[in-house]
Amino acid sequence: MEALTLLGWMFDGLLGLGLLWVAWRALTSPDLFRAIVLFIAFGLLMALAWVRLEAPDVALAEAAIGAGLTGALLLAAFAKLSSITASGDEKQADSARIYSHQLYWIAAVALLVAAGLGYVILSLPPYAAGLSVEVAANLQTSGVSHPVTAVLLNFRGYDTLLEMVVLLVALLGVWSLGGPAIGRGSAPGPVLDMMARVLVPLLIMVAAYLLWVGAHAPGGAFQAGAVLGAAGVLLLLADWRPRAGLMGWPLRLMLVAGPAAFVVMAALLYMVEGRLLAFPPAQAGMLILMLETAATVSIGVTLAALFLGGRPQSDKEHT
Repeated sequence: MEALTLLGWMFDGLLGLGLLWVAWRALTSPDLFRAIVLFIAFGLLMALAWVRLEAPDVALAEAAIGAGLTGALLLAAFAKLSSITASGDEKQADSARIYSHQLYWIAAVALLVAAGLGYVILSLPPYAAGLSVEVAANLQTSGVSHPVTAVLLNFRGYDTLLEMVVLLVALLGVWSLGGPAIGRGSAPGPVLDMMARVLVPLLIMVAAYLLWVGAHAPGGAFQAGAVLGAAGVLLLLADWRPRAGLMGWPLRLMLVAGPAAFVVMAALLYMVEGRLLAFPPAQAGMLILMLETAATVSIGVTLAALFLGGRPQSDKEHT
């Protein structure tokens, strides 16, 4: 038993040092592509760290969104920036000096944040129950048996609503700056085409499973939406584009389905219960499943649309 404990401490120590080393290399790398790859590696290591901290929900979100989809977005942005090259050695030298000067400020701020976090951690009591006692006491009235889902969809549903609105606003910002989306114009290779045909149905099934299992186990709308978004990203990488007829109101409807479901549900519950998002215990499970289903669709479509990088064109815009 003592040997296993020692191995656990050694593994956690190596994992912590690896996180610091990968983060520093990602920040200091002058090569953007290498920095993006290091960022993806940092996300995978962070997901493993959350597993060691017994937070599987956060680990799933970190692996799917923090490493996977965010990495894909950064690679897509890098591909668009690769065509923009600096002209002249003097301009490149000036950029290098500016980058080096900014790096010192980034390092100083990072050290201050690390020192503050270290002070907070050392100031914590040896044992703190937090809100776990209150969540466990009210879990039966939440409609689900998993405490994380109960917090995100019932006890603190406002946070989930605002997170979805922030994601939608980010997409609107990309559309306003990116212009119309343009396809690659080249057929995908046989390997990528076969991967899309095999993996996309599997990813959709995994997303449905994570959505359903979220009521009593790690999973839920954000994890399912991230996997669904990964399926959309894979289709886009394979140069699949939906018909122009789906790029008008059907796309807008899927994007706002999650936030709109929250707002409508809040208004109806306010008229019935007198409070916003106060679910009746008898119907809480069904109502939460409805909200999570709408949120999964919105999150998946929004993440895929972010990877597309531009505003899809409808039939009217094509003509």
